[in-house]
Amino acid sequence: MRAFLCITAIAVLSLTQFAQAGKHLEGIACRSVHLGYSPGAGSVFYNEVEVSDSAPGSFFMVCGWDTGYYGMQELYDGRKVLIFSVWDSHRHNDPNAVEEDLRTKLVHRHPDMRIGRFGGEGTGGQSFFDYDWQLGETYRFMVRSKVEGERTVYGGFFYHPGQKKWLHLVSFSTVTGGRDMRGFHSFIEDFRRNRVSTTKLRKAVFGNAWVLDANREWKSVGRARFTGDGNPSLNIDAGVFEDRFYLATGGDIENKGVKLWQTVELPEDRERQKPTEL
Repeated sequence: MRAFLCITAIAVLSLTQFAQAGKHLEGIACRSVHLGYSPGAGSVFYNEVEVSDSAPGSFFMVCGWDTGYYGMQELYDGRKVLIFSVWDSHRHNDPNAVEEDLRTKLVHRHPDMRIGRFGGEGTGGQSFFDYDWQLGETYRFMVRSKVEGERTVYGGFFYHPGQKKWLHLVSFSTVTGGRDMRGFHSFIEDFRRNRVSTTKLRKAVFGNAWVLDANREWKSVGRARFTGDGNPSLNIDAGVFEDRFYLATGGDIENKGVKLWQTVELPEDRERQKPTEL
């Protein structure tokens, strides 16, 4: 399965390239929409998601950063998975063209994780965990980074509601020059791209996001910038729902919340439940 990375271009494309990325998808796919957070760099990124509307070919990316992404997908046949991917340090489209010592390396895997490499829109390591996530349920995700020389190891953790515990699903190592995470973001993407998919609403709330900074202090994420790819479709929206951010694209949705490219802030008196570091 290929990696659907078009809107994670937040981290890897210039603004001009990013705006052009989805023009060819007009009338074919829902516009990709995202929330860009700005708490600075950190070694842990925690976020939660609750999906209210989905359709086959949907990607709800919960924890994105400059070299990877982690979230939930509904596949073409309705099956559901968690996906965690980390890019190689050199940008290619052919995964076999990347020299071995520059590739993303597998460090840890849960027994039920499927591991592979992706290409087509960048290259790197990719993993899938079969999980039948449900609409209206809140799911908790965490990414932890650890610098090891010129590489950084990124670990993906998921709080399994049924087992009532955190699962360490996977860890990948990639060449970063020795940097922690930055460029935190979330997004919704339609990768069905069959024209009919544009008529299907995809909507979720993201929130109670936290970043553990270099001083080992938790920073609550209370501000986000609403952005979209180059697809000019206007049936998109974002804003605040209670104490969280919401994103929506497709169907009959209208932009009644924050306007595209604007910043939205959560209320100061919102409930903030600091996560427990693993």
